[in-house]
Amino acid sequence: MYYLDSEKKKEFFKKHGKGATDTGSPEAQIAMYSFRITHLTAHLKNNKKDYNTQRSLIALVAKRRNALDYLTKKDITRYREIVKELGLRH
Repeated sequence: MYYLDSEKKKEFFKKHGKGATDTGSPEAQIAMYSFRITHLTAHLKNNKKDYNTQRSLIALVAKRRNALDYLTKKDITRYREIVKELGLRH
């Protein structure tokens, strides 16, 4: 079983997006990135020399940052809500 199956993705999109099939909203994407980042961080704590995963983690953090920056420019209230909901710090 994968750590991120289709049911879990639908749950994320339903909770953070506009519906279960809304995969394109910035809030849904940021929530998915955050979940994957926490998973990879836990993996790297046990496997310190896994440099490929470390590189993937850095790329994911950059993607999340870009999505957050986009949301800041587009609608600051939506940005504040998603940061508060996910417990992210700026």
